[in-house]
Amino acid sequence: MQRGWPLLGPLQWIRYVNKQVKVTAGKCEEHRGWLLTVDPVSASLILVDFREDGGTSVQVVMGHAVEEVQVLQEADEETADRLRASLLPLRTCNLDPEELRRRRGGVQSWLQKNRVPVEEEGDELRVAGVLTISAPYGPEDCCSSNQIILDRIQKLIQNMIQLQPDHPGPSSS
Repeated sequence: MQRGWPLLGPLQWIRYVNKQVKVTAGKCEEHRGWLLTVDPVSASLILVDFREDGGTSVQVVMGHAVEEVQVLQEADEETADRLRASLLPLRTCNLDPEELRRRRGGVQSWLQKNRVPVEEEGDELRVAGVLTISAPYGPEDCCSSNQIILDRIQKLIQNMIQLQPDHPGPSSS
């Protein structure tokens, strides 16, 4: 249970991400859902609810109205995957495995050259434990609940693409 939500800040908010929460806003409003992310500027919460018909509903609770946030349950791996994919468009990547390997290696090297901690996790790159880069490894393939880190890594990858004229860029995916 928590009070004074807007005063906590991002380092505390991240502890609630990917958890089912009950949010009390105002005097008698109550919202329930899986916390996808928190806006670092307004402290607003993005709640996702998976409906029985397979659909997804998204609700924004304004940060200034939040009175209390209570964790109801942790997300299992399947729920965490559904949360990550809930707002991302389905995309297909039509590149051959060798080209994908080359791109992954290029992005990994570029990030390391810029002193960003990155490691391979299967076919994805994991940056500082808080951001994932999926194939085909362009700026739009980054996913993180931390908007500041997301913006910085996307800009780094965009700079790499601009500096390497032979890099095909995101339009070839």
